[in-house]
Amino acid sequence: MNDKTKSKSSVRSRANEIKPFRCKNLVAVLENPDNPKNIGSVIRNANALGVEKVLVVDPHKVIPEDWKDFREERALSKLSASAVKWTFVKRFDSTAACYEYLEKNNFTSVVTSPHVKGKTSIFLHEGDYTVFPKLAVWFGNEGTGISDLAVERSDMCVSIPMFGMIESLNLGTSSGIVLYEVAKQRRAYQSKYAMRNRRGERAMPLPTELPPKPAFAKARKS
Repeated sequence: MNDKTKSKSSVRSRANEIKPFRCKNLVAVLENPDNPKNIGSVIRNANALGVEKVLVVDPHKVIPEDWKDFREERALSKLSASAVKWTFVKRFDSTAACYEYLEKNNFTSVVTSPHVKGKTSIFLHEGDYTVFPKLAVWFGNEGTGISDLAVERSDMCVSIPMFGMIESLNLGTSSGIVLYEVAKQRRAYQSKYAMRNRRGERAMPLPTELPPKPAFAKARKS
């Protein structure tokens, strides 16, 4: 077996290992990003936390029409820690087009923002994110935040409680915090139930954590 064959075998083995931990029907949506670094950060978080897909609303064409071209750019690969190579990403020209796609596929949308008026708003830890069969979590531009249209067409707004003088987080940090909580809840749910509405309870729950890698396990024993 040559090195290339070994490499493919290793990738296939890893893909099979993480498959039960991926959160089905959970997508992250990035609205109007203004630089590739933010896109790379969200993709990295989404991939690491088991989010199924990333959708990008990109009216200014920050990324190429063909996502395959963007995946081959070394800069983004570095920014996303190579996560861009293993993440499904779909691009849209407008927020309306993205919502049409999501609603056609029966997704419920929630937006993330520290301050939104006229909309059901909860703190992150107050939400039950397992009640939605298909869920899209929206993140806005760091400068302008989430759009009015996204707020209008979402079911609710989620915010991260903050207790400092500065009430804002960069996109990489905020997306990591929010997606961690949402993915954790949904992973625990799908571990126990095969269907929605708490039906189809599994005789043997799926694992919710990966087993430690051999090197890590050895270090813990020593």
